[in-house]
Amino acid sequence: MFNKTASQIDRRIASLEKHLKSENPVLLQVVQSFRDLDRVAYRMGLLERNESFATRVPWWPMVSILGTFSSGKSTFINSYLGQKIQRTGNQAVDDKFTVICFSKEDKVRTLPGLALDADPRFPFYQISHEIEKVSEGEGLRIDSYLQLKTCPTEKLRGKILIDSPGFDADAQRTSTLRITNHMIDLSDLVLVFFDARHPEPGAMKDTLDHLVKDTINRTDANKFLFVLNQIDCTAQEDNLEDVVAAWQRALAQCGLTAGRFYQVYNRDVARSFPSEEVRARFESKCQDDMADIEDRMHRVEVERAYRIIGVLEYTARIIGTEIAPRLSSLLAQWRKRVLFHDMVLLALLLAAAGSAANTHDWPIQSWMDTGLWRTGEWWQSLLVNLSAATAGLFFLTIHQSIRKFNARKIVADIPKQVRQIDLHDYLTRGFTFNTRPLRPMFLTQPSGWGGTVKRRLQKVLKETDRYVQNLNDQFANPSGKDNVPNPKVQLDVD
Repeated sequence: MFNKTASQIDRRIASLEKHLKSENPVLLQVVQSFRDLDRVAYRMGLLERNESFATRVPWWPMVSILGTFSSGKSTFINSYLGQKIQRTGNQAVDDKFTVICFSKEDKVRTLPGLALDADPRFPFYQISHEIEKVSEGEGLRIDSYLQLKTCPTEKLRGKILIDSPGFDADAQRTSTLRITNHMIDLSDLVLVFFDARHPEPGAMKDTLDHLVKDTINRTDANKFLFVLNQIDCTAQEDNLEDVVAAWQRALAQCGLTAGRFYQVYNRDVARSFPSEEVRARFESKCQDDMADIEDRMHRVEVERAYRIIGVLEYTARIIGTEIAPRLSSLLAQWRKRVLFHDMVLLALLLAAAGSAANTHDWPIQSWMDTGLWRTGEWWQSLLVNLSAATAGLFFLTIHQSIRKFNARKIVADIPKQVRQIDLHDYLTRGFTFNTRPLRPMFLTQPSGWGGTVKRRLQKVLKETDRYVQNLNDQFANPSGKDNVPNPKVQLDVD
């Protein structure tokens, strides 16, 4: 079984390396560093043998588009791609997450969600397992949640767009929110659309809380762009500033006090303007903001390379500075609890033994009182040993139960102590691995943690600096000299 799972992950990584060899040679080297981290994680119990850190990172740039119902997400996508790939309308017309990628075919093709769930190259690989954890039976209905669309538009080459269902936090199923959060975590850029036709955003408090409040404290908060769409609806009253101010106040109440609020509309379906002056002003504003949004969407191809290296560095650092120390602390806490309960158990056993001895209620004593033991004095020794072995076996059985009980209690508390989902997932795995029945409980260091692992982590951290320098050589030239880029590390960002 071990060889089978190991070969499966090897094949997946080999397929990734084959792709990167022609696309991004710098990132091809990064895969090797991820393999080094995998070896560390296997020894510490942070990953299963059929997993790899490399497969947890989307290697294609991702742009996710979120928003409330009828906020113009699909219209924006169609305009950006120059093709009517998504249905549009005032009502909710798409109830699935749609992954849109480039294809050489000259037509748009729609594929079922299974195409995404079963392909490790896409960000929703095996997402059905996560849905199943949230809602039993729903994992089998993956086609109800996801679909893949292919399009020959050149703007899609080298990146993936994801269109989400209209967002209404009150009505959303838990599994849909799970997919939304997964999508946000993996994305390089997240466009959050709001509808300017609803100037009273206070009624959308729950939606704003999830789309805004949960993002502002993220370390990657700069990847969120908040877009007020369909601003042409404010042209007749010429009150765009008032509408924008209302939305800015609503976002400020959710904690977003900085950052730019983009204002756009689709000129192909725009309402009439009261005057040419108003039309020119709105159009100028829209063109400027759309140019900035499209520029950010184009830049994800470069930002993705840096982000992957950032994930590599982050993973190496948290293993050494967060996971290993926290595991040591959790194991010390677990040992203390187990020893306390063991002492209580031992005291109870000794008390019971003393009570039985005082009342001559020992099975051995009863046997000896019959006088049958005199047929051979070796019986006495045998019975004493059997009784001691039985007591020892009983103690060990209860001891294992005590270990499991206290381990479960500590695992249940990990999410309360650690907010980062990926961190408490690794801690749970590592702690469970270190408290398995056959591992001695008096080992002070987590399994696999030692000088060899520390040196390997330091090696990976040094390599991340070199990878960043290689990328910088492609996109920056502080000296001003006419350096010729090294073709071996040239990134294809066209």
